Amino acid sequence: MNSPQNPETLAKQSLRLMAEDAEDLRILSIYLQDAVIRVGDIAWLPRAQRFAVLLNRYLWESDCSDEDAPCARVRAGLHFDGVLRAQSTNLRRDDPEAVIELLAMDFTPGEDGTGVVDLWLAGGGGIRLEVEYIGAALRDISEPWPAKARPVHDLEQG
Repeated sequence: MNSPQNPETLAKQSLRLMAEDAEDLRILSIYLQDAVIRVGDIAWLPRAQRFAVLLNRYLWESDCSDEDAPCARVRAGLHFDGVLRAQSTNLRRDDPEAVIELLAMDFTPGEDGTGVVDLWLAGGGGIRLEVEYIGAALRDISEPWPAKARPVHDLEQG
């Protein structure tokens, strides 16, 4: 039976990634699957054309082969530059303490490199960013800590 990696070992593997195209964004999405976000940690800065979020990402890249071992989470920052517009659906923006779960991100191209980045949330919510280009960065900013639970997905639900 394997046990999760030691948090000190995981700290040495601090993640720093950039996304400049749809494939890069797909990779970021994989690392961010099941990240939890406090609504108050989301910021849309229209003058700077930046969308930023602090989140607690699940360390899927760690060795969690034992289903009973919850592994770890780490605090991370994610931002997108070149954001022309940000919209949300089914998001409790009136409650900064509400917690949402990020399931995936994808990119739909427009004209001349522009497009739409969609952040898909559990429960049917979403955040849509109209972007001039894909310019995203993800960086771990804390030491890992043991996760309370391992994310589970009901694949039978449609």
